[in-house]
Amino acid sequence: MIHPTAIIAPGAELDGTVEVGPYAVIDAHVKVGPHCVIGPHAHLTGHTVIGSHNVFHAGCVIGDMPQDLKYKGQPTRLRIGDHNVFREHTTVHRSNKLEEETTIGSHNFLMAHSHVGHNAHVGNHVILANGALLAGHTIVQDRAIISGNCLIHQFTRVGALALMQGGAAVSKDVPPCTIAWGQNKICGLNVVGLRRAGLSSEERLELKRLYHVLFRSDTNIRQAVARARVEFKSAWARVILDFVSESSRGVCVHSRITQRDEIGTDSSHLSA
Repeated sequence: MIHPTAIIAPGAELDGTVEVGPYAVIDAHVKVGPHCVIGPHAHLTGHTVIGSHNVFHAGCVIGDMPQDLKYKGQPTRLRIGDHNVFREHTTVHRSNKLEEETTIGSHNFLMAHSHVGHNAHVGNHVILANGALLAGHTIVQDRAIISGNCLIHQFTRVGALALMQGGAAVSKDVPPCTIAWGQNKICGLNVVGLRRAGLSSEERLELKRLYHVLFRSDTNIRQAVARARVEFKSAWARVILDFVSESSRGVCVHSRITQRDEIGTDSSHLSA
């Protein structure tokens, strides 16, 4: 199950079911769970703990040191769950502090050349398309979709079931269930994602009304949240309201996409 050209350092812990391809390098302190597949030229390093059924394609670099000038070589950590796919040349960096770790949940799909920076937290069932870049300390919640060549600034959050259109860049939080486009803009609900997540038409209609109250009225956002808490009581409404209330960077603003804006922002193609 281990190619003879692979280099596995003493101290690395691999389950007996792990497959390791040619010229892969696995450093000490790496722990790899059952039924993982490590492709050719992949490099697993750092104090990295990996769950089961993960697939690492050619050229991945997983657990390398953070790109942070403050980092001084401490044995910081990366933790990865189960059933994730890391496509060609994906990079995931370990944390920059001993008391924190970078985390990747389960059932995520990280496409070619995507990057997850130090101290970032990626939830479950997340898609990072080709070239998507997550800076340090970012948070991407469950079932979010980050399309090709998107940029997420450090300390920024992307809410559950949110969608970022191709090439979008955000330095403010993207509320759950919304669609981000351009720079720090949202343009409505991720209706397709909500349907796929099993939300009923009544639930989607309520979220549409909530979106108008929060993002399309002339009311101050804090006042809008206070009003909405009285009017909207569903579980997903509370998720959005709590997310907006907890934002320290502010949230993206609503802006309608014009016909001219739509050129080059088609979100139906998530990969190259």
